[in-house]
Amino acid sequence: MAVPLCRLYLITPPRLDDLAGFGRALAHALDAGDVAALQIRLKDVSDDIVRACVDALAPIAASREVAVILNDRPDLAAATGCDGVHIGQDDVPLAEARRIMGPDAMIGVTCHDSLHLAMEAAEGGADYVAFGAFFPTTTKDASTRADPALLTGWQHDMVVPCVAIGGITVQTAAGLATAGADFLAVSAGVWAHGDGPAAAVKALNAEIAKGLAERA
Repeated sequence: MAVPLCRLYLITPPRLDDLAGFGRALAHALDAGDVAALQIRLKDVSDDIVRACVDALAPIAASREVAVILNDRPDLAAATGCDGVHIGQDDVPLAEARRIMGPDAMIGVTCHDSLHLAMEAAEGGADYVAFGAFFPTTTKDASTRADPALLTGWQHDMVVPCVAIGGITVQTAAGLATAGADFLAVSAGVWAHGDGPAAAVKALNAEIAKGLAERA
């Protein structure tokens, strides 16, 4: 039987007004513990700002073997050399994102609290599906609330990895790892942590380990 695995998936704040400062914080965070991916998720900014952020942050992530995923925009993800793209239900269709990104890119799809949407995405070739929000979140306007049982059922029946997202903190990470999440997507739970991002990553990894021990 395969050993269950759950890893951190960091998401940037929606604005990065101090890009150099955030780059330093990101480096410290990635050095503090295991992180699988970094999603660059910027809202209401120009394409030039997105490009500048990718140019600044991608080398920091790549040097630590952390995948770089751009939110919403497969065209910009491909143009800037990101490892993948994350699309929502109202973004470019999965098939079009795959055409733009190519066969080897990582493509994730937001599926809210819907097994139906997740199965459609998996059958369409998504590399992961994302369920949420699991908890109240100030990072985005989440219209759905997902139950951890969704992760357990998905893990039992499907092989495509699932990401848990929405309001995840150090206090809630272990339960979602136990429930069956392959990745925990965290934004404010890291960047707004009282002891700093590096401490948050370290603590989150410790909680994930506890959750996996329960799951095993």
